[in-house]
Amino acid sequence: MAHTAMSGSGTTAGDDPLQTAIWRLRSRACWADAAALLQPHSAEASLQRASLLVERCLYTEQGWAEAEDALRTAEALAQSDDERGAAACERGQLAYASTLLSVRDRADEARAALGRAAALIAPGAPGRALLDFRRGLLAENLARAPQAARAAYRRAHAGATAQDDQLLMSFTWRHLAGLALREGELAEARHGFAESLRIREELGYLVGTAPALASLADAESEPEASRLRAEAGRLFRLLGGVPTWLAAQLAPPAATA
Repeated sequence: MAHTAMSGSGTTAGDDPLQTAIWRLRSRACWADAAALLQPHSAEASLQRASLLVERCLYTEQGWAEAEDALRTAEALAQSDDERGAAACERGQLAYASTLLSVRDRADEARAALGRAAALIAPGAPGRALLDFRRGLLAENLARAPQAARAAYRRAHAGATAQDDQLLMSFTWRHLAGLALREGELAEARHGFAESLRIREELGYLVGTAPALASLADAESEPEASRLRAEAGRLFRLLGGVPTWLAAQLAPPAATA
């Protein structure tokens, strides 16, 4: 299962106290509480608020109407190309999530929105790496085009590395590792999954740690695989069953006669 990346400040000492509070809530699956700290009076705040609520949809399969409302506000307040591009990127992510989770097929809307974002966000701009990552998600999970997905993930990884965007790097590592695992490249997959897990633990990204543990388990042999899945299950239950889509991955294999 693919999921979103949304990077921001608040992860290191000395950051703005508001962003630190938002990060702590977000990392513990409290997206609505984090969004409530932001007053959508500016393009920047409205975009961040929308991105939090879009992320909640993908992790919880709930809150679609609130995310749509926040996104419309962000679109209305956006003035620069970068702001309009960021809003289009969130629009594409919300449509992607709706399609992926079988809420409503919005694949065409997702492709159009991310294409619009690509026309507005210049190569090398801060939002380009996240856009590349999300275009990779579409290629991998909707278009079933792993080669195109790998190219997009690599562009995103290079951009995230250049910007020292650790959170986004945790996502690009994980998805590149997923493609490697599918092709039987176990050593490459283990390395990527381990790097993703390391970054998320260092950042305190609790809601993303259980998926990282489960992914690494898929590339490990026993008994390590079972240990990793057990730890992922503990965190999953601690967060009240979030992300919802992880339940199927953590379910024990069906008994055979």
